[in-house]
Amino acid sequence: MSLSIQSHFVFTVFTGLFGDDFFQDAFGVVWNRSGVDKDIGMIDTFVLPEPDMESYRMPPVDEGRLRAEVEQMLSTAADCFVGAGIGFSVFERAWSLHGMENVLMDMLVEPAFLDELLDAILEHDLKVLDVICAYPLDYIYFGDDWGQQRGTIMGPNNWRRFIKPRMKILYERAKRDGFFVVQHSCGDIHELFPDLIEVGLDCYQTFQPEIYDIEQVKKEYGTDLSFWGGISTQRLLPYATPEEVRRETARIMRIMGKGGGYIAAPTHSVPGDVPPANILAMVEVFQNQSRFL
Repeated sequence: MSLSIQSHFVFTVFTGLFGDDFFQDAFGVVWNRSGVDKDIGMIDTFVLPEPDMESYRMPPVDEGRLRAEVEQMLSTAADCFVGAGIGFSVFERAWSLHGMENVLMDMLVEPAFLDELLDAILEHDLKVLDVICAYPLDYIYFGDDWGQQRGTIMGPNNWRRFIKPRMKILYERAKRDGFFVVQHSCGDIHELFPDLIEVGLDCYQTFQPEIYDIEQVKKEYGTDLSFWGGISTQRLLPYATPEEVRRETARIMRIMGKGGGYIAAPTHSVPGDVPPANILAMVEVFQNQSRFL
């Protein structure tokens, strides 16, 4: 039986509007959506411009809102593989507060401050997990972009020093209550797969075929990791013909689905410039696997 995926993601929680396209999130960060990025936006003001936590405190967890949203999702989630989770879970939350360049520099010149900041983020995340792990979910999802088109943003050694120990604690908290763990990261993080398997990851999302050798990754890690994604939103869906989409979707599903451990899906949210005919072509393959595979 095929099950659909249903999730509630605790991303940056927008709390206020300041003029056209300016939003403030629950952490005090002001985002500017007036430019190219209409999804989240660009940070207008960092709340931690200097490596100093003295004047900043993490916001309280809005338990009422979390419970209401998870309960609403569960009320419509029959026959679904259901999860909830935290976007901007560790690294992304740090740079949204302090700046990408600053966080990367802190890994080298201000490690004590960065540890303090990441520990405060971890404490907040654990409070969120205390709420959502009380519900009858199937999986817990963490969103944190660590990769770029070629390799990790901070390098594997810095990831192991600053990010891995916190993810291990978060994964263990989710697994304590019997949930599968799903990790989202855009980009190429193949160097981290052994570490992620070691600390308990069950499923990696998003799986970009223009970055990975999908046959090699399936062969090397397919017995330990499931993969979610694979249908390219970067090259295939925006630019191919519907027939090319059908053919490539079927090819990827044959490779990644061998022996199980694959959730067929676009690699990311489908961009607005993708032709509707290409979306329908992908869905046609999903819904008629006996014919295409």
